[in-house]
Amino acid sequence: MVELEGEQRRLYDAELKRARAQLLGVDSNRALAAVRFNVLTSLLRLRQICCHPALVDPAHAHLPSAKLDALLERIEELRDEGHQVLVFSQFVGMLELIRDRLAAESIGFLMLTGATENRAELVNTFQSDPTKTVFLLSLKAAGFGLNLTAASYVILYDPWWNPAVEAQAIDRTHRIGQTEPVVAYRLLAENT
Repeated sequence: MVELEGEQRRLYDAELKRARAQLLGVDSNRALAAVRFNVLTSLLRLRQICCHPALVDPAHAHLPSAKLDALLERIEELRDEGHQVLVFSQFVGMLELIRDRLAAESIGFLMLTGATENRAELVNTFQSDPTKTVFLLSLKAAGFGLNLTAASYVILYDPWWNPAVEAQAIDRTHRIGQTEPVVAYRLLAENT
């Protein structure tokens, strides 16, 4: 669990207030139908703010993110212990933000999204190169068909609507050849 603070908390609270205001005026199915899309958009924006404010507005790229800071702290600990880690997010933009922080900290990583063409090559590199501490994975692109037993830790950066999809992601490490216990973390923002 992480706690949103400062500007990240203010952005979250402002979006929540906007969403609540829209729902307070709903008194019929017709009224709900009129604001349904806006409410769903607000839910998405709330989830994105919890990940990093830059996901809702690139102008917020300079703002801190409680989840990103907690993730980097955990990854550095695991790297120092000699572990490899899978990090899943449903937002490719979030994976790119994580990638930039990993590069700045000189932490070896690979990244796989729906746009990746050399999936097998990346998997082989991760499996054979312990200096690639982190494998950043799009939840949709990497939730099936990959055998990543080099990792013994899985971090789900943002919760997915369907727990079965999360379970499939974690199962990338539970394959024939896995010799270590697998630990899965879900990063969640308190009071959200």
